[in-house]
Amino acid sequence: MTTRLTIALIYGSGREGRFADTVAGWLEPELAGFSHYDIVRIDAAELAFTPGGLDEASAALVESRISQADAFLIVTPEYNHAYPAALKAIIDSCFRPWHAKPVAFISYGGISGGLRAVEQLRLVFAELHAVTIRETVSLAHAWTQFDPAGNPFRPGILNGQLAMLMSRLAWWAHALKTARIATRYDEVAA
Repeated sequence: MTTRLTIALIYGSGREGRFADTVAGWLEPELAGFSHYDIVRIDAAELAFTPGGLDEASAALVESRISQADAFLIVTPEYNHAYPAALKAIIDSCFRPWHAKPVAFISYGGISGGLRAVEQLRLVFAELHAVTIRETVSLAHAWTQFDPAGNPFRPGILNGQLAMLMSRLAWWAHALKTARIATRYDEVAA
């Protein structure tokens, strides 16, 4: 599989002082090591929100990046046993561009490592006709896993989990991209 893939890296939290920046600070250089991916970012902290979701310009930007992506890698915290409202607004900003594409998760939080948020997100993405990857990178008590400079204390463990996750994500991305090219997803049940 030598075809380049476009992966949208989605930062699920837009809170000031968020830990997502530490997690992504470790993640983005690691992703750069996988030279067969083009990474586009969707960062909740860089978007504008209204009471009804994203503002018009942010929604257009998000839809454009989701449309161009072959797969998604979501960095999400767990807030009160769920995922952030900013992430839900990003997800809900469009519908068809998610269809028949794989989604993988890097979650963080307290004792559960964000897995309760991930389990809820799996239900949401099923409704969007997206395929979620079983493997995750889950960071329990995430703030204890990085030094003050943002370096993981056990990079070998995290990098091993990330390599497995990315291998599965790439497999699904190639398979689903091939299928989408052969037959438009909307035509399957037409």
